[in-house]
Parts: sequence; structure tokens; C-alpha cells
Amino acid sequence: MTIRDLQDALALFARQRDWEQFHTPKNLAMALAGEAGELLELFQWLTPEQSSTLSTQPDGAQALRQELADVFAYLLRLADVTGIDLEEALAEKIELNRHRYPVDLAYGRAEKYTKLGE
Repeated sequence: MTIRDLQDALALFARQRDWEQFHTPKNLAMALAGEAGELLELFQWLTPEQSSTLSTQPDGAQALRQELADVFAYLLRLADVTGIDLEEALAEKIELNRHRYPVDLAYGRAEKYTKLGE
């Protein structure tokens, strides 16, 4: 399925339930943040090593899969409702970050681009 196919499936799902009235940009952004919080909760209090192996544990993998799907669904829905082409937006952002984080300055560093020249 393409991103457009997924967005169409989500729009149909909402339309069949008369949920479009609730799918305002504000509500979808809030739902996205809530689901991102639920994703974050899976990792809360885990050590870095434990967080790296969460997806290898049956229960952890299933919970991670579900929360990632929820985040993705709300992100797709928000982009659709606001008319943002996510593929185009991401391609633009990758290009912008290519300039902000040149390999010779950013390689192996986690600083924000504004700190790389220091």
C-alpha cells in the first residue's frame, strides 16, 4: 500500500463512523501527541540495552507495533486533513538537513546544527 492508499483507508474508516467531524487538525495533533506518549511509555524506565531489545520480546514487540501504528495513523490522518503531502515534505526536510548537517561537521556528533561550527 502507498501512503495515499493508507490515507484513503483511514479517511473511509472515519467517514463510515461519522468521525470526520472530530478529525480537526487540533484534535488530530492532540491524538498524535497522546499516542506518541503511549509509545514513549513503552520505553520509560528501560535501560538503553533493554530498549534496544524491546522488539525482540513477543509482548514488547506487539505493544511497540501497535503504538507505532497508532502514531503513524494519526500522522497520516493529520497530513491528509491539512493537505500536506508527507512524501514531498519529508524529501524537502531531508534535503534541508543535508545542508544543515554536512558530513564533515556532523559525523559522529549529536549536536544541533547551530552548534556544529563551534
